[in-house]
Amino acid sequence: MKLKTIETFASEYVCFVRATAADGSQGWGQVAPYFADITAQVLHRQVAPHALGMDCFDIDAMLDIVRDREHKFPGSYLRRAMGGVDTALWDLRGRIEGKPVCELIGGSPGTIRAYASSMKRDITPKDEADRFARLRDEFGFDAFKFRIGAEVGRDQDEWPGRTEEIVPTIRKTLGDSAALLVDANSCYSPKKAIEVGHMLQDHGISHYEEPCPYWEFAQTKEVANALDIDVTGGEQDCMMANWKGMIDGRIVDVLQPDVCYIGGISRTLRVARMAQAAGMPVTPHAANMSMVTLFTMHLLRAIPNAGKYLEFSIEGLDYYPWQDGLFTSDPYVITDGKATVTDAPGWGVEVSPEWLDRSTYQISTLA
Repeated sequence: MKLKTIETFASEYVCFVRATAADGSQGWGQVAPYFADITAQVLHRQVAPHALGMDCFDIDAMLDIVRDREHKFPGSYLRRAMGGVDTALWDLRGRIEGKPVCELIGGSPGTIRAYASSMKRDITPKDEADRFARLRDEFGFDAFKFRIGAEVGRDQDEWPGRTEEIVPTIRKTLGDSAALLVDANSCYSPKKAIEVGHMLQDHGISHYEEPCPYWEFAQTKEVANALDIDVTGGEQDCMMANWKGMIDGRIVDVLQPDVCYIGGISRTLRVARMAQAAGMPVTPHAANMSMVTLFTMHLLRAIPNAGKYLEFSIEGLDYYPWQDGLFTSDPYVITDGKATVTDAPGWGVEVSPEWLDRSTYQISTLA
């Protein structure tokens, strides 16, 4: 069944994609958030011309054709655009077969343990600990991630002493039973990352994300080799050669692909299979309440080497105002610390018509 049209509905932050097959069947997906209107342009200029007319069910072949025909543009924007088409086609197939995407890729509906993921660095240690405690009491979260260092901070903290304060403060507030994760967002040199890592280990932190500049694989490996804590990373990587190198070289202990950054579910499954063969877990990056968290929920219900939990952003409209009114109903409900993948076909969600009416619309059609 051939892909007939690709439509985009974009704002600066979000771009939904609707794929229509020759028989009229449709599915919804999404490109990666942020500068999503630019990604929409890339989709229509560099993805649609190759994808239109191809088999809607042979997504791997479609993505490889786009990659090959656009080989001079191997970077993030092209992969983000590819992911919009990929995720729309998985939804299309799910709607045709009456199955959720997780079932199409070998899994089943059900619950997934979630960790409460903070995106803030401007919050004080006490305020962060207090809101984690409230979320634990209200929603049953038993795992939490917070930020340390400064983003790509060259060994500097967000403010002096913040990291050394926030780690023991949160441990003391939540107690020994809580799983604690941290994200350094490429802050440290290896020497400083190892120094901070020993402090994290002393407080029972179980997950140390992106300690060094993410593109410096040798630096990250040095840190991973020096510590007992799980060193994690990969959210920014979108090239399969990098993923192969990361896995073959054991650069990190836990792999964190982002479904939208890497180019969709099909390409994420390739990474998951390579990781499974190497005995490595996959705990994807999913840092907002657009469709990326939904994609990740379905993935984690299907892959045999799924990590311990789903990343679940705790930031509301004060932090991400663009999350407002994306869907006709909320697909993100946490009960007893778990999210749920339903048995609804495809992704099991409908994009809000009101949001679509406010978006910038484009269409590419098979000639």
